[in-house]
Amino acid sequence: MQNEAACTNLIGLVDTALFGQERKTGHELRILIKGLAAAVAPELGVEELEYVARVAEEKQGIRAGLGAILDSEDYEPWLDDAKSSIVPFYWSRYRQLLLKNGLPKDVVISTDTVTDRILSRLGNPMNRSKWDRRGMVVGHVQSGKTSNYTGLICKAADAGYRLIIVIAGIHNNLRNQTQERIDEGFIGRDTGKKQISKGHKKFLKGVGHFDPSNTPVSLTNTLKDFNKATASTNTSEIDSYKVPVVLVIKKNYRTLGNLLDWLRDNSAKGDNEMIDQPMLLIDDEADNASINTKYKKSDITKINGQIRDLLNMFHRSCYVGYTATPFANIFIDPDQEDEMRKEDLFPRNFIIGLDAPTNYFGPKRVFIDGLPEDEDPVFLRYIDDNEPFIPISHKIDLVVDELPPSLEKAVRLFLVARTIRNLRNQVSAHCSMLVNASRFTAVQRLLRNRIHDLVERIQNAVRINASKGSRALSDPEIAALKEVWETEYSDTDTDWSEIQAALFDAIASAKVVEVNSNANGLDYSDAGEKGQCIIAVGGYSLSRGLTLEGLTVTWFLRNTMMYDTLMQMGRWFGYRGGYEDLCRIWMPDNAIEWYSFIAEATDELFDELKKMENAKATPEEFGLAVRSHPASLLVTARNKMGAGQKVTTQVGLSNKFVETARVSINPGYIDANRKLVEKLVARLVAEAKRDEFLGQTLFREVSFDVIDEFLAGWRNALQSIQTDPAPVRSYIRAGKDDELGQWDVLIAGTKNKTDEICGIPVGHIERYVGLDDLRRGFMSFSGSKMRVGSRGIEKAGINPQKAEEAELNYLTQRAGKETKPNFPDRIYRQARERPLFIIYLVQATPPKNMSEDARVSKIPSQTVVAWGMSLPASARPEQSVEYIVTPTWMREMFGEEDVDEEFMEIIDGE
Repeated sequence: MQNEAACTNLIGLVDTALFGQERKTGHELRILIKGLAAAVAPELGVEELEYVARVAEEKQGIRAGLGAILDSEDYEPWLDDAKSSIVPFYWSRYRQLLLKNGLPKDVVISTDTVTDRILSRLGNPMNRSKWDRRGMVVGHVQSGKTSNYTGLICKAADAGYRLIIVIAGIHNNLRNQTQERIDEGFIGRDTGKKQISKGHKKFLKGVGHFDPSNTPVSLTNTLKDFNKATASTNTSEIDSYKVPVVLVIKKNYRTLGNLLDWLRDNSAKGDNEMIDQPMLLIDDEADNASINTKYKKSDITKINGQIRDLLNMFHRSCYVGYTATPFANIFIDPDQEDEMRKEDLFPRNFIIGLDAPTNYFGPKRVFIDGLPEDEDPVFLRYIDDNEPFIPISHKIDLVVDELPPSLEKAVRLFLVARTIRNLRNQVSAHCSMLVNASRFTAVQRLLRNRIHDLVERIQNAVRINASKGSRALSDPEIAALKEVWETEYSDTDTDWSEIQAALFDAIASAKVVEVNSNANGLDYSDAGEKGQCIIAVGGYSLSRGLTLEGLTVTWFLRNTMMYDTLMQMGRWFGYRGGYEDLCRIWMPDNAIEWYSFIAEATDELFDELKKMENAKATPEEFGLAVRSHPASLLVTARNKMGAGQKVTTQVGLSNKFVETARVSINPGYIDANRKLVEKLVARLVAEAKRDEFLGQTLFREVSFDVIDEFLAGWRNALQSIQTDPAPVRSYIRAGKDDELGQWDVLIAGTKNKTDEICGIPVGHIERYVGLDDLRRGFMSFSGSKMRVGSRGIEKAGINPQKAEEAELNYLTQRAGKETKPNFPDRIYRQARERPLFIIYLVQATPPKNMSEDARVSKIPSQTVVAWGMSLPASARPEQSVEYIVTPTWMREMFGEEDVDEEFMEIIDGE
């Protein structure tokens, strides 16, 4: 596109013109665009105006909900009464910037509403009495949390807050990136360039271009973190706090210590006005390093204590923690309820869950909707060839001489994707690839060098031969590029001849950079008219908060199974307008398993927030619900295994689904469980009412004793801790006289390969299992699904009308976000009157992605028994059961914790 810049500018003007208006028809939209173009961009042709119209139409369809809010009982609204005296100077500038940057108008409106709701839960800055507020905002990874708290900062400044502190990540590059975002959205000038300027020229940036007056004072800049000496020289700029003072600091004990010392010094010198100012503290990535993660409860993490000290220095203060991992141990760490309530950083006043806009490319899109039943994944690709080149577990002295074939393919695919994006008029947009395969910086350097060699070889081949038409395919590098296009992108809107012709211009500037504590080559500011084309290789520095612009392809090889670490490593989440179909993510099968589990658990938790909001629950009640969620097993154990002791943790089973996703391959266990299910079915045939569900046999009103007897005889795999019969039996026994007294039992199966038990036909369910698990004596079913049953299985036994109501309620809550309804089973669980017990006969098969020579003989030839249990919401939701987790179990299931070399350097000394 010749006039790409003019089109981009026109799109921004259209967004501004449409703000606050009713949705326009296609005809009305085109009339508006034609009129604006005549005034500001007469050079645009018919095709370019149509392109602008299509972009505007797509944006009109993007929506964002208002999330959910839990308040403490002492919440007193103040913002509505104060609105008449607030001049929205900083917010108005920021709203203009959001529209100019292309954020859909409905998303801007939603951001306006949500930030008002957050601000109203902070302290009223005009209230001179002493107060402090503690809250948390839970968003999605890479969904726009920084934009949200930048908007909150603007509104807080308008309302009268004069001291604002943002605690960013624990690494310099994330702090610098956050400072740049605050410069652009709040300050209005480039703080780094001002520092190096010899003259008096203001380097305007972002909102500063709309109105450069009332510029906030920044005691940090894009070049330097907080420094006591620099801050002292800038104190004169504060000018009696007529404008806000802002600091963006690294989450580091030395930096926090310097800030505390500086505040104490100024207070001692008589500058008490600073301490009297209402202070807003934004804690980005609040689950990381802010919370007490040491094993002795009396030994509070130093950063945690410093944040407490910082808050306590001010007479009026607000703490707002932003996080994307809501299972964070800020909720889980205390053993007792009263300890959780006493925790200073616990969000005792409010918890707000942010809805992601409908165009969010997040965990649900990738790991739930993108993993359809019995079909190949949409975005995911398996890594199964790394061990000879880069073992998942390796040491710091690993020598990387060659790249795994899957990584070479991913690099080639990235270069083709860059070319396709150029052909889609995205030349000026950045395009990035992420390679995260080692926790050691030395290994990252070697990986970077080998990828550089590959990219340079491809660039040379394309430079010399791409212009030769069909003869170019005799070059093996160009032939390899066409091969990855055929396997991945041949169904897109471009053909190979177009791509080959545009290849060199698209990839000539591609570069491979290292991003860690030793090197940071990630810099998008050098781009001219063309966007950057970057392959970023790193570890911890790429794992939290850092945004990779235009991330399209990822190759991810890590062995951590810790839910929060994994989710934060998901830099590929975000917004992929115009190129979502090109996105691909390579990772090992077991990592996909855990991401799928986490995606389900997180989606469930956001629904729990909405339910609790309707029930007017408090943050404390939500904290207790999080602590009792099955996912907390992993978090609690991880935090308390330092002493090498067993961990006993309470898990609630109310409104939960429990399933034997892992079973033993011990022949004795297999035979015993087969006899056990035969005994169960014989008793059901003799005693229970028989019904049908989708061609499968359903028994109704089955006595609790039948289920309890089965569980008592079940031979459980040690690795399947959640289906340990003892705690499960303890839970259901407590409800046997009321809600768990009568059960439905489904004999689940398919129509093919039918077995028979006591005259009841039982279709075999095929599920593939992992090679590594087989070596350790058990089978994990369905790999990435971590489930035996198919989606919708929990609908069995529910009144059809109630099931339909549950589906309608789900769609209503999603407000049109589900283009293809894929109902999660938990919605049926909430409508359940009787608990459901499910029996399966599973035929294990080799992994889908396993090569023929890797297939092993350990997979049982006979079917194995598995079971599931759908438990309704209890009248006693506080009822929980005890699970005991041992260090041996943790190591066997998850290996040693994957702690980055960089992280250890950062926290050293705490």
